[in-house]
Amino acid sequence: MKDTKILVVVPKYLTRAIPHFAMKANYNYFFPLGLGYISSVMKKEGYDVDCLNLNHHEGTIEKIMNKFLDKKSYDFACTGNNALGYNITEIIANCVHEHDTKPSFILGGPIITSEPELVFNELKPDFGIIGEGERTIIELLEHLEKNKRDFKKVKGIVYKDENGKAVFTGKREPIENIDSLPWPDFEGFEFEKQLDNLHSNYHYSTHIFDYPRVYPILGSRGCPFNCTFCYHYDRYRQRSIDNVMEELTTMVKKYKINVILPYDECLSANRERLYELCRRIKKLREEISWDLKWCPQLTVHNIDKESIKVLKDSGVDTISYGFESYSPIVLKSMRKPITPELINRTFHETINAGIGIQANLIFGDVAETKETAKETLDWWKKNCKGQIGMGFIQPYPGSEIYNYCLKKGIIKDKLNFIKNEISQGHWFNMTEKMSDEEIKQLKKEILDLTSEYCEFVRPISITKTKPNIYEFRVKCPFCSEINDYKNCFIKNIWSYGFYMVCRHCHMRFFIVSFIQKLAYKHYSKVRALRDAQIRIVEYFRKKRL
Repeated sequence: MKDTKILVVVPKYLTRAIPHFAMKANYNYFFPLGLGYISSVMKKEGYDVDCLNLNHHEGTIEKIMNKFLDKKSYDFACTGNNALGYNITEIIANCVHEHDTKPSFILGGPIITSEPELVFNELKPDFGIIGEGERTIIELLEHLEKNKRDFKKVKGIVYKDENGKAVFTGKREPIENIDSLPWPDFEGFEFEKQLDNLHSNYHYSTHIFDYPRVYPILGSRGCPFNCTFCYHYDRYRQRSIDNVMEELTTMVKKYKINVILPYDECLSANRERLYELCRRIKKLREEISWDLKWCPQLTVHNIDKESIKVLKDSGVDTISYGFESYSPIVLKSMRKPITPELINRTFHETINAGIGIQANLIFGDVAETKETAKETLDWWKKNCKGQIGMGFIQPYPGSEIYNYCLKKGIIKDKLNFIKNEISQGHWFNMTEKMSDEEIKQLKKEILDLTSEYCEFVRPISITKTKPNIYEFRVKCPFCSEINDYKNCFIKNIWSYGFYMVCRHCHMRFFIVSFIQKLAYKHYSKVRALRDAQIRIVEYFRKKRL
């Protein structure tokens, strides 16, 4: 093993963080495959790597970090995140900077890739990794081991020169053969501990079983499309199906996985590849003695009655789709290469097959008007039965619509936006033809329609089994079958609300307390009060800090 000692830190995955708030352990998060790959390649190269998964520890981030940093004199501390986790990442950065052992701090992920100069200057890492990090991190570490200071030769990093100025060394070519990468470091990040503590009401892939054991996997990188509201740094590449299935076969059996969750956004872009994956997963299901389901993310390309049948036969329980809008004008503006007709066909074929749907319609594109919004809302009211969520586009850093907001002055302060606005889900007016008042009315209409058309169900019975863990008996509002859901996490028994999917007809509905049902009945007013509360809390948080 090499002498270099490295600590990889998995951030707490919360949208907001107050530094001195003592947080409990939390296992309901999406596993960070990006950091998992980074840890894995460093271990493969023989580095002395420890992993700290902050989600699995109680207490403040400062206390947890300092306790871990006290154990060993690390040469480097590494972490990564996206812009939604800026405040958490800032706390981690400060802990590293202020610790007596003074490890060098390396930061990667979309948080710095999308805004390298801003984030580098604010969080002050010693090195920022831009884009894919597996090759870059190893080359950087080898460079430092040899005491070389000419960092310009290491492509894909940002560092501080002798004048204190941030220097970007240029884009590194993406990894062509992603089959060559080792699998993510699940063991180091205490993956089995997460599996043992997942709850059935966390997200759309966990409702399938009372005790879900979800395995995340990435079979491709980048995206073949270029939607204005998305951010992808590198071009689209795919792993071979053989390579994907080697990982799945090994890990499903090792960890007794019952749900496979591909992080790929476009599995259906290649029909033949999708069919081959279905065939191989079906074969894997036949090799094990427990039930195994999977929940892919698909575009509406190549989805028809035949492909839906193949997907269901392979064990697909729920499909996540990117619908976004039912207006052809807005879809074109978004550069979303689909049509309303494809959306409508895919939605109905999926529902008719008894497969659950996870999808959203997002309003507020530059080309949105009262007429295009009405077009989408009318289709939603007529067809969706509350199965599809609705919200507003968020201008994520690096996306084209984010750059548009900067150009138009909609976002006036990039740092304030990333720190204080993006994580709160503000509803920005990015349109060219709608007034702020019309956007406000559209927001109210979306919330009112949600309360009117979605199903909010009071349970028949509730049984507490552990602190904050309950069993719910619920009658499905669609098929009238009785569902028993165990292992549901509830913070407050008087005020809870979460969506579940019927295990018989696979339709989506909300399980709510009496208070929460009343709140949903007046959803737009409650949201307005909540937004005001957030602004007040944020004001006093800033004053205190």
